[in-house]
Amino acid sequence: MASELIPRFKNQYIQQVNVQELDWPRPELLRLDRVQQELWKTIFSPDALQYPPPERYEARVLKELVKKIEGSLVAPDEDDILDELLSHLASLLSNANPSEAVAAQQKSYVTYTFPGNDISSASPQHITLLENRTLLFAAGTTGLRTWEDALHLGSYLTSSHGRALVEGKNVLELGAGTGLLSILSARHLGAKHVLATDGDASVVESIKSNFFLNALDTRANVECAILRWGTYLGGMDHEGVMSGMFDVILGADITYDAKFFPGLVSTFEDLLELRPSATIIISAIVRNEKTSEEFVGRCRARKFHVEDIPFEREPPSTTLGPFYSDAVPIRIMRITK
Repeated sequence: MASELIPRFKNQYIQQVNVQELDWPRPELLRLDRVQQELWKTIFSPDALQYPPPERYEARVLKELVKKIEGSLVAPDEDDILDELLSHLASLLSNANPSEAVAAQQKSYVTYTFPGNDISSASPQHITLLENRTLLFAAGTTGLRTWEDALHLGSYLTSSHGRALVEGKNVLELGAGTGLLSILSARHLGAKHVLATDGDASVVESIKSNFFLNALDTRANVECAILRWGTYLGGMDHEGVMSGMFDVILGADITYDAKFFPGLVSTFEDLLELRPSATIIISAIVRNEKTSEEFVGRCRARKFHVEDIPFEREPPSTTLGPFYSDAVPIRIMRITK
């Protein structure tokens, strides 16, 4: 059982899941020396992770872990806490970490886990991004962190039904943000060509860094470019878009503000004019029913066909996939001409 619980705990840890929401191994396992050894070797030792979370987060998690191990001991004279865990925690606590205010401005490595090609948890695949987990708005953009609707759409695309939408296809992503969906499509879902776009130049530069982290920076079939919704596509310096070189258009968290709807829907219209057979797949957190229906209404006013794609992910406690909350409903929609 530990062999199942520890990988899930590790995947949540490298995703920087809130400490209170982590799936901790059970007390009867934590007290075992072999389980503590595995936690040390695979998660907390200095050479365990290529892209570890920031030390501030690591210290919080390790402090809580040690507390839970202490509480699990039934015979303190016989059971013990692994020396390496205690020594490492002492070292982390003695380091001069940045203040909360400074840490909120800093980017860190966040790694998300998705099922492998056989749609089984036995072969998870990872995407590492350099992003800001705590800053909501930076330089006027929300594109410097990954949002839950991107994780939800990513989970759908790795499912048996969703994978066929991307495999062997030319993919265009709108409002790509950190580039998660583009990287997932190129690295793990067998897309033929991927173009990640965003309206903010600094975000596009960040996507290039994330391409590098995932060994995609030298691939000619993976690109990124600036695309501002509602502007003339002919002015875009990318021949692939103007030649209609896309089969599926992806977007996550691109409908959070109604003021962007006119430009976004206008871009949908331009793209589907270039490629009438293309399919648009978007994922959106339903923050407000009225706003959600306004978006659908604008699409239908342009004679687009809009349909909901039913998809319920596996519970976080039973999967090695990305962790995100079920508190707010997320809607996946297919839009076609």
